[in-house]
Amino acid sequence: MGTDRDLIIVGGGAAGMSAAQYGARGNLRVLVLEELASGGQALIIDALENYPGFEEPINGFEFTQRMERQAVKFGAEIKNASVSAVRKSNGTFTVETDSGPLTAGAVIIATGAKHKRLGIRGEDAFSGKGVSYCATCDGPFFRNKRMLVVGGGDAACDEAGYLANLASGILMIHRKDRFRAQKSLAGRVLANPKIQIRFNSELEEITGDTAVRSVRIRDAKSGKTYNEDVSAVFIFIGSIPQTGILAKAELDEAGYIVTDQKMQTSIPGLFAAGDVRSSPFRQIVVAAAEGAIAAHSAGVYIEDMRGEAYR
Repeated sequence: MGTDRDLIIVGGGAAGMSAAQYGARGNLRVLVLEELASGGQALIIDALENYPGFEEPINGFEFTQRMERQAVKFGAEIKNASVSAVRKSNGTFTVETDSGPLTAGAVIIATGAKHKRLGIRGEDAFSGKGVSYCATCDGPFFRNKRMLVVGGGDAACDEAGYLANLASGILMIHRKDRFRAQKSLAGRVLANPKIQIRFNSELEEITGDTAVRSVRIRDAKSGKTYNEDVSAVFIFIGSIPQTGILAKAELDEAGYIVTDQKMQTSIPGLFAAGDVRSSPFRQIVVAAAEGAIAAHSAGVYIEDMRGEAYR
């Protein structure tokens, strides 16, 4: 195939780096395009303690560096570039970047999803220091402490239930007068004695010193504000899958990329892995596994296009 690379991977998080490793080990010419720094959401993890094989917690940055070095060791190339579009024409993919177009036989989209943020004072300052967007990632660090959960959808109710098993107590606030989550999920939260719920409430500020100590909440009906002491703030108000570079791939109702079990999208030769993909569970270990599957599937696809597939 007369292309710049066999496989181009857009995104350098856990899914992208895992795909790069497996693709390169499969003797493909692999290029990873990452706009900023490799790692994605893992970069903000202070101590990753639930990844198989790491008995002691590892810093998210160091974990990412290890994945990157491993991928490069096997022959993958990593380049900082901003991608604006991915198109397929006559069996070849063109990836438009800020340094010019690149072609490949297959492409893996591993651009992830960005957590929606409240945009309030203290949110950025305490990110990774008590402010979190992932209960399974960070909840165990605040075991037996009081936590605040913000949100009213499926994710918020599901994660509040998980955190209630760890916390001394959960204060959960939602800006509406009722949950928008599925009735079964909402019902479990409403019936949980460890979860105190306040509707028509909005978080205005997060305060602390080296970590979160308290929050200021506004009652939407009265307009009055008050403070609550908490050790952690978990924000679940939705995510934004980064699919802007795609034109025609099928998406689910929430905007995530739909794939088959081989991680292939509705466009043959275009694969997706990690948080950008429609999935019921988003964790680093899941993203890494999906990246490996996507790379393997891409290799099979390329061999088939070349007429080299093993029959």
